[in-house]
Amino acid sequence: MNPAYNEGIPYSYEVLLRSEQEMFDLILSVARADERIRAVVLNGSRANPNAPRDLLQDFDVIYLVRGSSEPFRANLEWLSQFGELMILQLPEEMGAPPPSGSRDAVYLAQFMDGNRIDLSIYPLERWPELKNDSLSVLLLDKDGALGPLPPPGEASYLPQPPDAKAFADCCNEFWWVSPYVAKGLWRRELPYAKSMLDEYVRAQLMKMLRWQIGIQTGFQVNPGKDGKYFEHYLPPGQWALLLRTYADADYSRNWDALEAMGALFRQAARFVAEHCGFDYPAGEDDRVSAFLRRIRALPPDAKEIW
Repeated sequence: MNPAYNEGIPYSYEVLLRSEQEMFDLILSVARADERIRAVVLNGSRANPNAPRDLLQDFDVIYLVRGSSEPFRANLEWLSQFGELMILQLPEEMGAPPPSGSRDAVYLAQFMDGNRIDLSIYPLERWPELKNDSLSVLLLDKDGALGPLPPPGEASYLPQPPDAKAFADCCNEFWWVSPYVAKGLWRRELPYAKSMLDEYVRAQLMKMLRWQIGIQTGFQVNPGKDGKYFEHYLPPGQWALLLRTYADADYSRNWDALEAMGALFRQAARFVAEHCGFDYPAGEDDRVSAFLRRIRALPPDAKEIW
């Protein structure tokens, strides 16, 4: 049994959160004490000068080691020096989602005090590939061989302008999958309808909104993973419309959410098309939208659509 877990012992959550400085001191002291670890790199939001600061930010850390990272994979006790674990995930040991196959050691560790470290352990040979992440800060370089790095920035995370095919594919997927939602709602198959709405249709909407924000900001700002900063960049009316796309388990409100998605997608896609010189598939939009309205109006025992 991994002693870091103390299975079966009830936990008290009245644990003092270790400060950012305490965590950095710990991360570096572990690295300095281990001759295998030659360098420490910080990635993620704590390396991002533009990211909002709060007490729940993860510590995304890379240890670069001499030789193979394989010995770390089999040694979970080694991880206990970072604190008392709440829960641990080892993505390279999991079947779903499948591991990358790199044979690197990756620990995603949530500790009882609220801190989280996403720690990746890579051989030094991978540094030329890893340093391309623009959010990289070199915290320790024992051999003085890796730096200097440019100041961290969001270049690797900025939206990129779409080409005509990417735009057309996004529009086609959005309008193609929307009837799946309508059929699921009419059949009162809520889990299926919600899945189609919130996974597939929404993915295309968010992609189109990222392109719109990119155009409006010269592709110089990061809208955030899964749109977490959209509120800062969308016009107020569009933000309000986006909020209407999030529905509960009520069938009528899910129909409303689907209609709101269509309205918002149409606005964003027409904006992108105009600025990029693309053709918006207005015919597909009109035909599918009419179909959605017809399905919503169908009685539950209908035998014909039209």
